[in-house]
Amino acid sequence: MGTVITVTSGKGGVGKSTITANISVGLANVGHRVVAVDFDIGLRNLDMILGLENRIVYDVIDVMDEKCKLQQALINDKFSKNLYFLPASQTKDKTVLDKEKVQKLVEELKASFDYVIIDSPAGIEGGFEHAILSADQALIVSTPEVSSVRDADRVIGIIDAKSLKAQKGEEVEKHIIINRLKPELVEKGEMLAIQDVTNILALPLIGVVPDDEKVVSSTNTGEPVIRRPESSSGKAVKNIVRRLLGESVPFMDLTAESKLTAFFKRLFQ
Repeated sequence: MGTVITVTSGKGGVGKSTITANISVGLANVGHRVVAVDFDIGLRNLDMILGLENRIVYDVIDVMDEKCKLQQALINDKFSKNLYFLPASQTKDKTVLDKEKVQKLVEELKASFDYVIIDSPAGIEGGFEHAILSADQALIVSTPEVSSVRDADRVIGIIDAKSLKAQKGEEVEKHIIINRLKPELVEKGEMLAIQDVTNILALPLIGVVPDDEKVVSSTNTGEPVIRRPESSSGKAVKNIVRRLLGESVPFMDLTAESKLTAFFKRLFQ
């Protein structure tokens, strides 16, 4: 049976869907069968990040309502035969989700894939609770800002109270991903440092992804940044994937990378 990893956050706009897409690609690239599931009902964008928006015929709600078979709704990635995508509905809202149907769907996916990566809606509404329900692991994405970290802390509490594992007296394995870190702002005291975030959330850190302009262009072209070996954010996500698979990988020196980037920008101005 496969492992369910829910990627979530306390607030929107922290790059959760981008992280989901890139981790899914990374796991597929090393040979695992992966399905990325968009549970952000009514606000889907994982399809665009993966470059699969034009291939959608059926969605996750169609599957749960038995309007189509699961295989009809699954979309194979253009570049990796190991990666599949199950889109969210664009026309429904989160209230259509049903716990029993969600559990049934996730169990069916676990039987066919090594990893089921669920892109959770931000916040703590019903859609979020459905997305974390069957999680074996949770990756909590936060930017290094007080409001984002505070909301992430609230999300952690709900996972510990409302997941199926919690209901059985077990614990969902949880890790923090700090996204869009700007070392130069940390040095100025204008952004929380990595240690500040981990102290507040009291969970192990599995990755720090630097702010990177290549992420925007990657999203616009439907090409996850992990496929761009020259990007610092792509390297950071590859390291997260390796850590998920149990490897001991040192964290990148983002301060040195930031200074090097600034040097080259000045050089060619």
